Amino acid sequence: WSQQFSEIIWLDSNGDTSRYKTYDALLAVEAFTSLQIDNSSAFDKLQEYQEQTKDWIFGYLSYDLKNDVEHLKSSNFDGLDFPELYFFQPKKVFLLKNGKIELHYLPQFENEMDSDWLEILQTVVFSSEKETPSLNIQQRIPKTEYLRKVDKMLHHIHHGDIYEANFCQEFYAENAQINPIKVFQRLNEISTPPFASFLKLNQFYALSASPERYLKRVGNKIISQPIKGTARRSENLEEDNRLIEALKSDPKEISENVMIVDLVRNDLSQTANRESVKVEELCAVYSFKQVHQLISTVTSEVKSETSSVEILKTTFPMGSMTGAPKISAMKIIEELEESKRGLYSGAIGYFAPPSTRGNFDFNVVIRSILYNSSKKYVSFSVGSAITAKSAPEKEYEECLLKAKAMRIALDFFSEKGIG
Repeated sequence: WSQQFSEIIWLDSNGDTSRYKTYDALLAVEAFTSLQIDNSSAFDKLQEYQEQTKDWIFGYLSYDLKNDVEHLKSSNFDGLDFPELYFFQPKKVFLLKNGKIELHYLPQFENEMDSDWLEILQTVVFSSEKETPSLNIQQRIPKTEYLRKVDKMLHHIHHGDIYEANFCQEFYAENAQINPIKVFQRLNEISTPPFASFLKLNQFYALSASPERYLKRVGNKIISQPIKGTARRSENLEEDNRLIEALKSDPKEISENVMIVDLVRNDLSQTANRESVKVEELCAVYSFKQVHQLISTVTSEVKSETSSVEILKTTFPMGSMTGAPKISAMKIIEELEESKRGLYSGAIGYFAPPSTRGNFDFNVVIRSILYNSSKKYVSFSVGSAITAKSAPEKEYEECLLKAKAMRIALDFFSEKGIG
């Protein structure tokens, strides 16, 4: 039903039962107003937009808004050409929770509520028999070059320039035509992550199977849940349990996580009440269909008048996708990577109306397929945290493990797959 609109965001928790879940799913459609930014002062303009609308707004922040926060630049190749920031005030919002649906319509569109609901109930779901043309997916950085670049990253680490950095690589296809909703459904079925999202903003699509929360506000409480530390799954239960135990005790994986937790604590402290930053959970193992992950939960308390946009601005981009020290890591990342990250490593989510005291919730855009339908360009990127204990071959294998779900989702509609 929602596919008739030019602006759609579907956020799906996939049955997540963790303590900080608010909704089972949210759907926002059809922009009444919108904000697109490609230049500076993005966070200031977002603040103004939120204050003007005083309503639900949904959208995304791209990784390259780092340039709006710090004296940085992004000059790598960009095949997707997404706006740096894109939010919209929807005419219609659907909130799903505990088996019930709440419908929120702007007052001037409330007369459409009954007819929309009848149309939804009568919608027939069907599969098109038309095949998607095969995709020729290519790797932006060849393996030998990837290994060389990781060695260079390690050189920076051994010389004390940084302690850790998230290094990413892009897979892409040109002249590509995909059915975004089908690819998303396939990707979500493969991974069933707690922060899945389907985003369509005109020709810009994000099909995300993200397992990671960037930042959430509930009243005066701020929650960040960085992921660092990865191990594969096994169909053999005994071996799977051994993999969990090995991940829990792996010094390299634990050090990755702890360094980012320290970074997140420092970021949150910029807006937090004194002595309110807490690590509620450190290096806990969470298991997903494809991988086991180490996830930590860091929280803080802020004053009620503290701006939600300011909290995002002082923590963006998220530590798990940058490194430590943060600014140095971002400079080295820009030097060694060959693609502009754009929405990858950014965040998708929403701000609730002021009546909720500024509540918001945003994921980290990882394990995601990005698509510009007008340029016919498909892209997905994967990365890993490089530390002093990293072995380049193992980091490459971790990237391929993380890419598996996207490969399967796209291969499902492709004869060639990834070459």
